[in-house]
Amino acid sequence: MRSFLSAFATRLCRDQRGATAVEYGIMVSLIAVVIIVAVTLLGGTLTDTFTQVQCSVSGGTFTARAGDVAASCAP
Repeated sequence: MRSFLSAFATRLCRDQRGATAVEYGIMVSLIAVVIIVAVTLLGGTLTDTFTQVQCSVSGGTFTARAGDVAASCAP
């Protein structure tokens, strides 16, 4: 019985699949946090950029954000 438990413990120590899955889970969650922070910080800038591109494609004149006034597009 003791040799069986010893062999079983040795196999458990060598099996690293569970540890690898946990490591990948941690990496994925950290990447998700970085993406969320980046989008949150750059959200306003991205909105202005897409508004400017939309305005340019439609042939309008883009007015940038000034203080509390949002960016706008005039035909």
